[in-house]
Amino acid sequence: MSIGTFTVRPLDPLEDAELLHRWVTDPKAAFWMMQDAALQDVEREYLRIAAHEHHHAYLGLHDGEPAFLMEKYDPRYVELVGLYDPEPGDVGMHFLVAPTDRPVHGFTRAVITAVMEELFADPATRRVVVEPDVGNKAVHALNEAVGFVPEREIDKPEKRALLSFCTREQFEAARGASA
Repeated sequence: MSIGTFTVRPLDPLEDAELLHRWVTDPKAAFWMMQDAALQDVEREYLRIAAHEHHHAYLGLHDGEPAFLMEKYDPRYVELVGLYDPEPGDVGMHFLVAPTDRPVHGFTRAVITAVMEELFADPATRRVVVEPDVGNKAVHALNEAVGFVPEREIDKPEKRALLSFCTREQFEAARGASA
């Protein structure tokens, strides 16, 4: 069974702000830590990301309709500076699936798979790095399903996080196991 087609496009911080605001303030997005954000806060945050040389945001589309947010960053300069020893080809990632009243079984897993495919489409990407909140058990299970291996807990200014890595080979092996 196919869930559909996933594509990504660069996020437009002003055009997409209302949509993102609905997503990041939804109760299901609690780990995004923007529950009380005003529309202007969301615009400001994504304008900041758009202006950053080492951090990029993308709107993910499912069959042409907005369905998820994807961020990629260079962990040498963003998010994980001084918290681990980065290797050449490391790329950091965040993703958020849009809240829905009509969940589709397997959709979030399909989204994280599409995100990983997008990141590994760049031949320079050797390993994807994530740092979700230690309490976000659902995303830990999703991460492991696509090949991430937890390394250790780290303290970030905003949270206690589970530092995890996924090499291209681990991702391909996980995809093969689920095919």
